[in-house]
Amino acid sequence: MNPSISFFYFLSFLTVFSALMVVVAKNPIHSVLYLILTFFTLSGHYILLNAQFLAAVNIIVYAGAIMVLFLFVIMFLNMKQDEVETKANLTKIAGTIVGGTVFVILFGAYRKTAIPAFDPQSYQSQVGMIESLGHLLFKDYLLPFELISILLLVAMIGAVMLGKREIGERHF
Repeated sequence: MNPSISFFYFLSFLTVFSALMVVVAKNPIHSVLYLILTFFTLSGHYILLNAQFLAAVNIIVYAGAIMVLFLFVIMFLNMKQDEVETKANLTKIAGTIVGGTVFVILFGAYRKTAIPAFDPQSYQSQVGMIESLGHLLFKDYLLPFELISILLLVAMIGAVMLGKREIGERHF
């Protein structure tokens, strides 16, 4: 068996296992740690798909910044283990129904998906590389790219203005 195929199967198993553990884990901090593992395994899939830039961005943004934010919120909320479970059975039934519905929808979408055959003559090895992404962003999608940068600038200025204290204003 090809080593990359066996690595793909191992990575897929680890991804599904860690994603299930995110949902199953009772401790929210353990759940966040499993989510970080899920993001790292997804980055491994991106590397197998020759999308190294996307893998690096996934690790930096999601496994780094977003998970620190999640951990900060969980520790800030100070969730206790001795919370009263009043509607545990109803929650489990609702979760089972929603999970089953999502599974049926994904299975139906999988059955309708047609995977094209691999054609080595038309394969482009530079599809996921940074250079091709840069050409795509700065040639075909220049206007949306610049509009998003202006939107982010306005959001940063708005956050600074909202957080700025006025003279004589007291915050408790």
